[in-house]
Amino acid sequence: MAVSVLQRVVAPALLGAFGVCLSSCGQAQHPHSTLAPGDPALVEQAQSEALSAVSNSSREAAATANVYAAVAAPAAGAVSASDCPSGMVRIAGYCIDRYEAYVVELDTTGNESEHSPYTPVDGLRVRAKVAVGVVPQGYISQVQALQACQNAGKRLCSAAEFSLACRGPGGNASYPYGGTQHRRGKCNEGKGSAVPMIFGQQAVYGEQFMNDPRLNRWAGGLAKTGAYAESVSPYGVFDLVGNLHEWGAEVAPNGHGYFRGGYYGDAEINGHGCNYVTKAHAAVYHDYSTGFRCCADAASE
Repeated sequence: MAVSVLQRVVAPALLGAFGVCLSSCGQAQHPHSTLAPGDPALVEQAQSEALSAVSNSSREAAATANVYAAVAAPAAGAVSASDCPSGMVRIAGYCIDRYEAYVVELDTTGNESEHSPYTPVDGLRVRAKVAVGVVPQGYISQVQALQACQNAGKRLCSAAEFSLACRGPGGNASYPYGGTQHRRGKCNEGKGSAVPMIFGQQAVYGEQFMNDPRLNRWAGGLAKTGAYAESVSPYGVFDLVGNLHEWGAEVAPNGHGYFRGGYYGDAEINGHGCNYVTKAHAAVYHDYSTGFRCCADAASE
C-alpha cells in the first residue's frame, strides 16, 4: 500500500515534538472503555431521551430509510475536497471522510445491498460509504474496516492523519472544537457503557452481549453522522471524538489494533479527546463501540 503524503512529510517524530500523541498517550490502557461509567448529567439526559423515544421498530425503519442519504455539501470554510472522492475533505496531501462510515453489502458481482449498522459484518463482503444523517457502522473489527475501505478504493487512516484532522492546523488542541479543556456536550461522549443500561448491572460482558444490536439502538446513545454540529474540527470533519471508536491503520507487534477518539460512552479514560487511543484488542475484535472512517491519498496537484 502506498505511503501517504502526510506520512512522508509530517513524520511521527515531528508530531511528537509538538506534543501530539500517536501511541498510548501516557494513559493506563483500560481494556474495556465500553464498561466506563458516564458523566452523571449526561447519563441522566440519555436515559431520559431513551424513555421518551419512539418504539424500536420505528427507529429501525427510520435508520434504514436514511442509509442512502446524500453526502452533505462541504461546510463553509472547509478545505478543498476537489482532489478527493465525494464525501471526503482534503488536508495536506491526503483525504479523510467527513463523517464516520456506514457499510453496504456486496454480492459476488459487486452489486450493493443495505446492511444494518446494528449488526456485525462477519462473513460478509462490505464497502465503506460516507453520508450525513445516517447511523454509522459499529460492531466492526480493524480487519473488516480495512477491507471495507479497500473495497471503496480507500484505506484506514494513520495516527498522524487522524491527529491532524482532529486537532486542526495549530496541532496543540486536544479537542476538535479547540483548546485542551473538555467541554460537556460538544461531542457525543461521556454517557457511560450501554451494557448495564440494556442488560442490568449484573450483565455478562461476553462477545455475544458486547455485540447485541440493542446496545446502539437506544435513543441518546449512538448518534447519526453530523448530529453533533460542534464536534466538527477546523477542517470540517465530524465526530473524530466520541460517537464511535475509530480503527486506525496501525497494528502492534502483538497483533493488536489501535482505535482512537473514544465513543459515546467515554472519550477520556485512554487519553483526552484527540489523544484517546486504545490498543488493548486484537485486530479481529469488535463490539458495539467500534467503528471507523477511511482515508485516501489526494490526487497530485
